[in-house]
Amino acid sequence: MNWDIILSTTLKSAVGVETVWYALAAIGINIHFGYTGLLNFGQSAFLAVAGYGLAVTVTVIGLPFWIGIAVGLLAAVLLALVLGIPTLRLRADYLAIVTIAASEIVRLIFRSVEFKDVFGGSDGQRGFSQGFYELNPYPQGNYGIWPMSFNEREMWVLTVGWIMIAVACAIVYLLMKSPWGRVLRAIREDEDAVRSLGKNVFSYKMQSLILGGVLGCLGGFIYGLANGSVQPDIFGTETTFFAYTIVILGGAARVFGPVVGASIFWVLLVLVNGLLSGAVRSGFIPFMEITQVGPFRFLLVGLGLILLLVYRPQGIFGDKRELAINAR
Repeated sequence: MNWDIILSTTLKSAVGVETVWYALAAIGINIHFGYTGLLNFGQSAFLAVAGYGLAVTVTVIGLPFWIGIAVGLLAAVLLALVLGIPTLRLRADYLAIVTIAASEIVRLIFRSVEFKDVFGGSDGQRGFSQGFYELNPYPQGNYGIWPMSFNEREMWVLTVGWIMIAVACAIVYLLMKSPWGRVLRAIREDEDAVRSLGKNVFSYKMQSLILGGVLGCLGGFIYGLANGSVQPDIFGTETTFFAYTIVILGGAARVFGPVVGASIFWVLLVLVNGLLSGAVRSGFIPFMEITQVGPFRFLLVGLGLILLLVYRPQGIFGDKRELAINAR
């Protein structure tokens, strides 16, 4: 068992690309679920429209990179409006059903053979990240210290990604300390009481959906730019479920909860994968094939999360009261 490789990959995963784009997705979920009580299971759709908005604008239409970023952000806002207008008056459980269906519709549209010339079908789109890497200030080489070493492309993506996380956390902190944020918390606790005070609950929910969608969709940009491509199946429902897991792990309605949760979540996945793979190759687990390691690591990590929910349902930094959902 190569402990150096296991240690290196585990520590890199704590700040790696997966942690960054899932943290951004989870920050959006935290606004929806943690602060407003919206059970939105369509967060992956916001990441998808942002990533594809950038990709299609650059590769198909031939417009500059920054216009692609603007198109991706605008697409996330439009999706929030289209999704929110007919659904935000629904109860929490119905809202969850509708939003998860909407995210699958978006994914299947991007995957459709009918629109393959635009979205690339199941292969997705690639070749849109050149404008981003032309801005890279890092000379060619490796950066960091062992065991955390990244090349210049990875460093540029991680630098931009972590700046996005810092800005998103600052925005969430300032807004949730404002009167606007206190109204969102009140809606989570009892929207009828908020409505009786003359507040437009639907308007506040829509604003929350747009804000969480826009901040979350930044993860779609990071994923696409880091990999140089976007594929529709990456933006499946499991992406949203992972984001919810990260929010609950770190603590709902806590500014840094999604960031810490994303880091811990990916460290656990990578560490368990490395230990199991090494044990199987070394013959310590003779009844398991190497192809079974991937599914089994999710089983073990899932079991750990179940125990966390049993003994500390509020997560690491959270409060039990923050998990309450107004389901009326």
